[in-house]
Amino acid sequence: MDDYELDSGRRIGDNIRELRGKALTRQELADKSGVSFDLLKKLEQHNRNSTSLATLRKLATALDCDVSDIVGKRSGLPAATGESAGVNAIRRALTNVDELTGTAEQQPPISLGEARRAVTYAWGSYWAGRYEKLAAVLPVGIADLRATQQAAQGADIAPASELYARILWATACTLVHLGHTDTAWTAIKDAHTASRLGNDPLLEATLRGSIGWQLLVQGRHDESRAVVLNAAQAITPVGDVSPAHLSVYGSLLLQGATASGRDQKVSLALDLADEARSVASRLPGDTKDYECNFGPSQVVMQLTDIHVSSEMYSEALTAAKNMPLGGTGLTPVSQARHLLDRAAALTRLGRYEDAYTLVATAEKVGGDQWARHQSLFRAVVAELLDNDRTTGLRELASRVGVRG
Repeated sequence: MDDYELDSGRRIGDNIRELRGKALTRQELADKSGVSFDLLKKLEQHNRNSTSLATLRKLATALDCDVSDIVGKRSGLPAATGESAGVNAIRRALTNVDELTGTAEQQPPISLGEARRAVTYAWGSYWAGRYEKLAAVLPVGIADLRATQQAAQGADIAPASELYARILWATACTLVHLGHTDTAWTAIKDAHTASRLGNDPLLEATLRGSIGWQLLVQGRHDESRAVVLNAAQAITPVGDVSPAHLSVYGSLLLQGATASGRDQKVSLALDLADEARSVASRLPGDTKDYECNFGPSQVVMQLTDIHVSSEMYSEALTAAKNMPLGGTGLTPVSQARHLLDRAAALTRLGRYEDAYTLVATAEKVGGDQWARHQSLFRAVVAELLDNDRTTGLRELASRVGVRG
């Protein structure tokens, strides 16, 4: 069976060997991560070129890196050219120092109406997986909304601050998907600070939830769970509350469940998911308040994720069967992620043809830009290539940077 390569001719084993360097022997990495020495040897010697996501997470923790560093996730946006677009332009907008250099020009504020439209457009692009478009609009949006927030007076201070928080939040989420977690952390912390100048406790709680999500991505599972559950406690519904309140509260519980699942605390994860399901039952269906998808579909999606993270693959597929109406209550990228979780489970169970069908569908639903920036997508495709060399799979692998 032929080997496949990641971008730039690299394989997963090459990345593992480089990351451990001279600091760890292969045996020491095996001991530290809990991954078998035999598997590490096969990966590094290219006798095996894939492994489960749970194993990749163990290796990433032991090597003090992200999973994306092992699987080779693309983090740049080659199509976003020029100084005013791209990740570097976003970074400059977030860390503007013109006022310290004495060369600052007064950025004219935009109206609150224009600010709302800018935020709506940014989030629409995010949920559609159009990261290259975001790389062009976010630098300008950050500068415009910062100027609006700084110029706001009186009753305009709160809404201007909340809108500025929302554009920073969209920026943080985008950067996480592009693999720039440090810059994303700057964006989400600034977003949370801005939200506290507003008058919306649900927005502030939601942003604390997004901080928890970033901690989850960084592998800080216990801190992630503590942050989101503390945020949930602060807005615990009492008496009759709005559907938006229930949605935000339930979403925070579900994030706590996901963090617990990634931390291999399966019992706690299932208990929190059950509590979130109870909250979802009080809603008329799937909702999308504060850019948070919550409801019966989201509960099923996260339950599936919990089981996949815990390597309970049969249970994951059983949980997925409860998805209401094919998951139409989810955004396209959430639908694609759920398909990917199911594909991961099928792959680990040796059902490669079914897994390929779901992976191909996930790429169509989420879009090619989304697929190229998903570590799990690349990991599943890598494992499929170890067991299936059909033309369709090789072409898909090439599109996302896993070359045969």
